[in-house]
Amino acid sequence: MHSQIYVNLPVADLARSVAFFRSLGFDFDAAFTDDKGACLMIGENIYAMLLVREFFQTFTGKAVCDATRSTEVLVCISCDSRAEVDELVAKAVAAGGTAPRPARDYGFMYAHDFDDLDGHIWELMHMSADAGETGPTATAAASPA
Repeated sequence: MHSQIYVNLPVADLARSVAFFRSLGFDFDAAFTDDKGACLMIGENIYAMLLVREFFQTFTGKAVCDATRSTEVLVCISCDSRAEVDELVAKAVAAGGTAPRPARDYGFMYAHDFDDLDGHIWELMHMSADAGETGPTATAAASPA
């Protein structure tokens, strides 16, 4: 059915945002990057378009949210390990982002997040191999309706 996902996010300073995500180890698709936007490659067929705020505004008649004051979206990325979660949060903080919330260990899932330079929240999580057997959806599925 669907083969790719693009999350579009407004940014105040494109060059600064690109440098921020590069310092976390991400790369950009040059074919879809110019002075108005940059295509952040998150995973296979998963992208975030970092768009200069004025260009982002051309796609909507609604007011563009200031992510440092309001939240419209939480971007969640799975990681291969708890260590990778912690490493990416540490890199984000070192590059000028913030980690205003503590890491959370739910047993079946470990999560921590950071706010990027524009206030967008990036959740990072590692799910244990047996999460399907012990996670909240498994519990709900086992409960009688």
